[in-house]
Amino acid sequence: MFMAKEYKLSPQRLKELQDELTYLKTTREKEVAELIKEARSFGDLSENSEYDEAKNEQGKLYARIGELEDILSNYVVIEEDETEGDYVRLGSIVTLFDKEFQEELTYKIVGSQEADPMNGSISEDSPLGRALLGKNAGDEVVVDAPAGPVEYKLMKIER
Repeated sequence: MFMAKEYKLSPQRLKELQDELTYLKTTREKEVAELIKEARSFGDLSENSEYDEAKNEQGKLYARIGELEDILSNYVVIEEDETEGDYVRLGSIVTLFDKEFQEELTYKIVGSQEADPMNGSISEDSPLGRALLGKNAGDEVVVDAPAGPVEYKLMKIER
């Protein structure tokens, strides 16, 4: 049996996605319908680039709506609980020491829908995220990267 992917979202990200879906289904859908109507009025659809563009935009809109509906029909809200033990989990901010490059790195562990590695948010589904989950400060962490294993020491965990 096929199990749908379960998306882990922070309460903040859940609201962002719900707001985006509402905007797309109301405001944006009307705008795109208007573009198509306007483009149709230009006549011959076979040579009408405005019409093609508007239909393309509509396709992208419906694809994004579908994607959002999929996420919002299958999510779990991650509550950031202060009382649990001091180990890495969703919502943790970790400070790592990269042994090879002798530098400290700080990341926030987030659900895959919120990952933004360039801005310090890594997915719990990423190789590093998976390696860190459940670990405690002081633990050694080895991540199998394409270029070979990368070793980190988990310096501290914050919420």
